Amino acid sequence: MRYKRHTALLAALIGGMAAAHAHAEPASCPGNPDAIGVSRIISVGAADHARLGLMQYRTSLPLNDREVVLTFDDGPLPPYTDRVLAILARHCVKATFFLVGRHAAANPAAALRVAEAGHTIGNHSQNHSLHFASMSEARAEKEIEAGNRTLDAILGHHVAPFFRIPGLGRTRAVERYAEAKSLVVWSADAVADDWTRITSQQVLSRALSRLEARGKGILLLHDIQPRTVLMLPALLAELKRRHFRIVHVVPEAVGPAAPSPLLLARRHAPKLGWPRVVSAAPVFSMNRLTLPPVSPLPQLELAAAEPESLQTLARATAIRALRLAGGAPPDTEASLMSPLRVAANGAPRVTGSVPMPPDRHRAAAHAVAARSHGKPEQTVATVAFSRPDMMP
Repeated sequence: MRYKRHTALLAALIGGMAAAHAHAEPASCPGNPDAIGVSRIISVGAADHARLGLMQYRTSLPLNDREVVLTFDDGPLPPYTDRVLAILARHCVKATFFLVGRHAAANPAAALRVAEAGHTIGNHSQNHSLHFASMSEARAEKEIEAGNRTLDAILGHHVAPFFRIPGLGRTRAVERYAEAKSLVVWSADAVADDWTRITSQQVLSRALSRLEARGKGILLLHDIQPRTVLMLPALLAELKRRHFRIVHVVPEAVGPAAPSPLLLARRHAPKLGWPRVVSAAPVFSMNRLTLPPVSPLPQLELAAAEPESLQTLARATAIRALRLAGGAPPDTEASLMSPLRVAANGAPRVTGSVPMPPDRHRAAAHAVAARSHGKPEQTVATVAFSRPDMMP
């Protein structure tokens, strides 16, 4: 009898410890004893959680009752993102931010502040097109990959393998692509309609009522909305009063650090190419340089008034050729432009060709087309770099 009593007592003790662990109280928050904090951290990977959110899928995060994951879309956008970060910090709360690549490139310091505060950052595409459900598969893939590259460039490491489709415009093609790339596709369990023209009080009411109806879940908010900023302190306070707990989601593995990149914001860049991301200060070896064989060029009349203009044009096209061949940095100075031959009479012309030097310590850059005053592109010249120090 005594053995059974001791066994029952031990089982009750173990069960109580397990329950306490499952519903761990958040650590104290310095300066704010009323903060809700973070009750626990869970890691998520595509192998077990390829798609999340009961609004669109059959499964969601493995949350206990009264557990909530806060997510914010569409940022960063100062000053609202910064105010959201300040509120979360005051309550010792961590969230998941799905950043738009183009917005992050326009506000890289704000994106870095999100990361430095310890929040999880996921990809919300490069340009936040609301036509994911109807765009071509190739274009959707470019949006996802461009967003990843931009965020990697800013953060200096690989962004979390989390992706939320803009407007939640899911398609099987996008989901298959995400699965092939080991990306977790996030939907949501509840939304607060904070992108619509309602008051901050209405946003608060809808967030709470929908979480109560679910009992737990992923809440979708937007850190670019002033109404979200206004209602967020009340939401956190009310979640604590109603005995909800905040869970922070992190990826199982982010992967090795990405090389430091360089963002080039070009005024007339293609939509999917802004900002262009290239390796920062690439080590460019002439021994590795492979260029197409140089063929003779026809004489072309150019609308240039002075020979100096031709040299400037040749310099620009040579740099562009090197970029296409291997990615020259934008400050490359290609001052050695030889030979350039200008006709003595008539309109200035660039003629002839430069053979590929047999010496591997010399390299010829085949100049590419240049655009001038809206006219069609024309091949300008072949430019030789005869000194190694002129190579990027």
